[in-house]
Amino acid sequence: GTSEEVAPPVQQCFMIPKKEINVVSDMAKWKRSQAYADYMGFILTLNEGVRGKKLTCEYKVSEPIEKLVALLNTLDRWIDETPPVDQPSRFGNKAFRTWYAKLDQEAEKLVATVIPKHLADAAPEVAVYLKESVGNSTRIDYGTGHEAAFAAFLCCLCKIGVLRVDDQMAIVFKVFNRYLEVMRKLQKTYRMEPAGSQGVWGLDDFQFLPFIWGSSQLIDHPSLEPRHFVDEKVVNENHKDFMFLECILFITEMKTGPFAEHSNQLWNISAVPSWSKVNQGLIRMYKAECLEKFPVIQHFKFGSLLPIQPVTS
Repeated sequence: GTSEEVAPPVQQCFMIPKKEINVVSDMAKWKRSQAYADYMGFILTLNEGVRGKKLTCEYKVSEPIEKLVALLNTLDRWIDETPPVDQPSRFGNKAFRTWYAKLDQEAEKLVATVIPKHLADAAPEVAVYLKESVGNSTRIDYGTGHEAAFAAFLCCLCKIGVLRVDDQMAIVFKVFNRYLEVMRKLQKTYRMEPAGSQGVWGLDDFQFLPFIWGSSQLIDHPSLEPRHFVDEKVVNENHKDFMFLECILFITEMKTGPFAEHSNQLWNISAVPSWSKVNQGLIRMYKAECLEKFPVIQHFKFGSLLPIQPVTS
């Protein structure tokens, strides 16, 4: 037999030369791809996994989850070590480029701390998604495409078996929630521009997924209805339990003026009768406004883990 036959299949699967990680250029091809099916399947599985559950509830925290949180804590520490610089323009502080350069340099090493030795060959490919998930260092902006890269990063870790089915709640409540905290700190510290924002007509300047998973958390809640999230008192009392309300709190901290004016789409959502209807509507909106919009998805990367090939199953 040739050496190829005796190499363990996992090793072969991940040896992707960097140049072969390609970017989407055709929307129809993207929507038919294995990557789209796997990505959307991942989002919806987590959506079910957190249904009716509070951020503060009990759930299993595995070693890989702890390692991912440690990775995010490192990114957070680097923000403290890279203060904003004095510059004439208010937005897009150039210190972000210094911070990003560090991530660019260290990403593979960081990923290697999460992945077991026998899967080490996957690190370069998985690290690509981590680097894409924090914003663009040229434009100093951040948006839902970057958020999607972080979800893709977690999806890849599931595909290689680092994260497992019983990690679902911890993936959203511990890892993704910590990611959101770090991204909010980046956005505030370096005054990042929203990437591809539709302004008042978009859901939010920076995030989308926490609204999906956050609305799922609230399904069948005994007292909180969608109309309550525009009530400041309700948000202040419940934001530690629900991702959706945490997002609303951040918006009200960052924006001034009436909520209906600066966040019109969310204001409209508060009129929907039930959280399950909100959740279904947000999933449809996510596909239409994020995953099927070329400016958002044009930077999405494909490799052996999230392939551009058409769905086989």
